[in-house]
Amino acid sequence: MPSVQTMAQARRVALTLCVVLLVLSVAGRGAEAASYNVGNSAGWDLSADFPSWLNGKTFYVGDDLVFQYSRYHTLAEVDEAGFKNCSAADALLSRSDGNTTVQLTAPGDRYFVCGNKLHCLGGMRLQVLVTEPPAPAGAPAAAAPQGNPGAAAGPGTDGDGDAGVPRLFFGGSHRAAVGPLLLSTWLCAFIAVLV
Repeated sequence: MPSVQTMAQARRVALTLCVVLLVLSVAGRGAEAASYNVGNSAGWDLSADFPSWLNGKTFYVGDDLVFQYSRYHTLAEVDEAGFKNCSAADALLSRSDGNTTVQLTAPGDRYFVCGNKLHCLGGMRLQVLVTEPPAPAGAPAAAAPQGNPGAAAGPGTDGDGDAGVPRLFFGGSHRAAVGPLLLSTWLCAFIAVLV
């Protein structure tokens, strides 16, 4: 029969293992890139409510925007002036294939419009602020980005919304996978029962 001291030592080892698993599960959250279907089920279309679609989303370097649209629309990535004027004349990217994926490769504002000026004026334009992913747990914090992440500017809006309002990020928010954390918790409970 094991001694009380041996049992106590086994419990400490099990507890340490559980803590390490939980920390690794939480620290790993937010590391994966996310893929967003722009406009959800409406897609890149006049019927989509882009300001509502953007609400609560934060876009990070490495994320993808997936634009799905009909033959009546196009996708153009433009500069700020093109965005404000609904002009795709000097587009950085111009597509009409109906299914375009754009990877967010650097921090900063990205601007997208429908190449049909009337559609753009009708609300088919999107401004996205891309930020660096949050630092892993235990890493030094970087300066908070200024501006409104994911601001949408439709007709009559300037996209400033809640610029400068501090936001709290914990483990990557929307992209956090529950699976590893849940698995670690169950494993810790199982070890606790055994020891």
